[in-house]
Amino acid sequence: MDLFRKKSIQALIQEVGKKDVTLKKDLGAFDLSMLGIGAIIGTGIFVLTGVAAAEHAGPALILSFILSGLACVFAALCYAEFASTVPVSGSAYTYSYATFGELIAWILGWDLILEYGLASSAVASGWSGYFQGLLAGFGIHFPTALTSAYDPAKGTYIDVPAILIVFIITLLLTQGVKKSARFNTIMVIIKLVVVLLFIGVGVWYVKPGNWTPFMPFGFSGVTAGAATVFFAYIGFDAVSTAAEEVKNPQKNMPIGIIASLAVCTVLYIVVSAILTGIVPYTELGVKNPVAFALSYIHQDWVAGFISLGAIVGITTVLLVMLYGQTRLFYAISRDGLLPKVFSKVDKKKQTPMFNSWITCLLVSIFAGLVPLNKLAHLVNMGTLFAFMTVAIGILYLRKNNMAPKSGFRVPFVPYIPILAFVFCGYLTLQLPAESWISFGIWLVIGLGVYFGYGRKHSTLNTQVEPLKKVS
Repeated sequence: MDLFRKKSIQALIQEVGKKDVTLKKDLGAFDLSMLGIGAIIGTGIFVLTGVAAAEHAGPALILSFILSGLACVFAALCYAEFASTVPVSGSAYTYSYATFGELIAWILGWDLILEYGLASSAVASGWSGYFQGLLAGFGIHFPTALTSAYDPAKGTYIDVPAILIVFIITLLLTQGVKKSARFNTIMVIIKLVVVLLFIGVGVWYVKPGNWTPFMPFGFSGVTAGAATVFFAYIGFDAVSTAAEEVKNPQKNMPIGIIASLAVCTVLYIVVSAILTGIVPYTELGVKNPVAFALSYIHQDWVAGFISLGAIVGITTVLLVMLYGQTRLFYAISRDGLLPKVFSKVDKKKQTPMFNSWITCLLVSIFAGLVPLNKLAHLVNMGTLFAFMTVAIGILYLRKNNMAPKSGFRVPFVPYIPILAFVFCGYLTLQLPAESWISFGIWLVIGLGVYFGYGRKHSTLNTQVEPLKKVS
């Protein structure tokens, strides 16, 4: 049994047109850029910036964002070439099927399930916290038992708001990709206005004295900060899961991936500079650093807008993460490595309906019952692993002359893919040992699923068997 059997790029593209499994091509470059910004700007900018500054980097948080941003830019260029070459749902999973074969593709697909699934759950929990804070301002409170994940010591058993938002977003996703994209675009515009409002108000209160000492924890603090804020960049790769629903993927996919990353990197650097300029970094270890900074300078009216922007921002992140998860299940199922029900498409809405509700159920269980405060590192681990694999994949494509001459091509090969691999590899080494152990356990479970179900039911396997009988 060949564990490294491959699907040619031509075969992958031909499968897209098969009856009963087609998704509707409704998205353009603008929609994709908005999806990317929707996924990237959220938990990172509104939550993680304060902790990363207070505990790791100080004012040198700007360098942490630049370091993480560079790792992502190099990886994004590699993703853009693959998305242009193989315009098929499934992101890095599908690209690996064409380059490294089935087993590596499965490992990467299983890895991405971890990334999107746990990120969705973590983001839903974050949304719940902000939403309850907003309601508390109006004197509305949930019963304590229903406010957070299972923790009897604190009297909490289930996070009901987190489950409700996952349900509402899934309901939206099942209405069709164009409606979801339109909703996302409106929310992203609100979010960008809120971020620009913070920049416009905050810039007048910056005290350069707060930027000294610039690097209080040394360069090791900057790299630890980079590994933490890397979570803030997760999401641009989710754009590549939309490939089959894009009108002109060869042209529009690279634009969507690179434009969304460029906009977000610039905003992150500016916001972190203003944040650490307004508030001494030692006081930034709070859950809502951007709103806190505005309260610090007595601009409470803007702080209220920021909290609303955070809720909107986190909602779009959740939307794109859940979307990415459903399209990943769809791609893996179409290849036979997961049950076929995951790739069943509703004829009217042209979305994978059953798949979406199963995803909703799984994410709700994690978001509602499991405390996820330590899982940002685990999500980062999974994402960095995917980025490193995609970078090697580009080198493989070029070495074997598999890349078509049309579409987007990574410049300066082999240097950019090598830089992507080295930067991402370096950031994985900054993550705690428990992340490595948990990630290893997850991969072992995945191998059990593959050898127990996927290998036998793979479409490549079912294509080979009849040929053996004829011979």
